[in-house]
Amino acid sequence: MSRTALLSMDLQLSTLAQVPDGYLPAAVRALETARAAGIPVIHVILRLRPGHVDAHPRNKVFGSLPAHVFTSADPGAAIHPDVAPRGGEIVVHKNRVSAFAGNNLRQILDAQDIGHLVMAGIATGGIVLSTALQAADLDYRVTVLSDACADRDPGLHDTLVTKVLGRRGDVITTGEWADTLTAAV
Repeated sequence: MSRTALLSMDLQLSTLAQVPDGYLPAAVRALETARAAGIPVIHVILRLRPGHVDAHPRNKVFGSLPAHVFTSADPGAAIHPDVAPRGGEIVVHKNRVSAFAGNNLRQILDAQDIGHLVMAGIATGGIVLSTALQAADLDYRVTVLSDACADRDPGLHDTLVTKVLGRRGDVITTGEWADTLTAAV
């Protein structure tokens, strides 16, 4: 039986500034739940090369960003300290919307026999949607933590968690996820 991992996605200072203030505690709860249950946590962040040599100008999302944003020199690209990696947790850099883009995430998951991805992150209409759809197509079991995901457009978030993401996996709250882990013990 394959293992579960929590993907903590794009919880960077600049992305957190774009969502409601009440979001961060749910992301912290998701991390605490995973850590308490011994579930591996993988942090996925957007990291572009200096000068954005890896962002094509035609790319609608990344092509028009200022050349310093989301690079190693950008303070806003840092993971928020409340959800920062601990004790050897893996950090994966991506260079597009999906957590699988431009990196070896799939290799890391396969090497650890991870077949179930639990997702928390910003934005629901960006990395969460892209990653959930790709993960489902790659035959991973997908669980989206609805309250540990957020979008600058609350209506889009609600539509995605109530009508779209449930077609590819499970959509539950961090509390419901914690309850399932407690029941499994």
